[in-house]
Amino acid sequence: MAPNPDVRASDADRDRVAASLREHCALGRITMDELQERLDSVYEAKTFGDLQAVTADLPEEDLYQLPVPATQAKSTVSAAKAPSRDLDVRGMKAMWGAWATVSAINFTVWLILTVQGSGAVYPWWIWVAGPWGAILLMRTIFGDRRGDC
Repeated sequence: MAPNPDVRASDADRDRVAASLREHCALGRITMDELQERLDSVYEAKTFGDLQAVTADLPEEDLYQLPVPATQAKSTVSAAKAPSRDLDVRGMKAMWGAWATVSAINFTVWLILTVQGSGAVYPWWIWVAGPWGAILLMRTIFGDRRGDC
């Protein structure tokens, strides 16, 4: 059910419409000049009806929780997409990179303390690198099982 066009819009409603307009511009549906004109209208809008007028000629699928034009039925189909394998690989690379950076910094600090000190310093950096690395290794081998329910 579309919201009542006479109901006052909140700042969050205007921000959602503005974000969707930027997305439509990025997809090439509207030009930069049209974007600026529509953004001016969005931030001047007082009601949902005003916001609907700004987005009336744009498709709904990109507008997740935005006011739907009164002439257009709201879709009940979920717009959620399955996570891509590319995203998983980049995420794992980022996690391994963070682990390597933190481990290298801790090892370097330990090494400096050992060289400057009079004797061997307990290898405390292992307690940072070890458990974190073990968890990452298991996640890399077995994958993320949280979404398999």
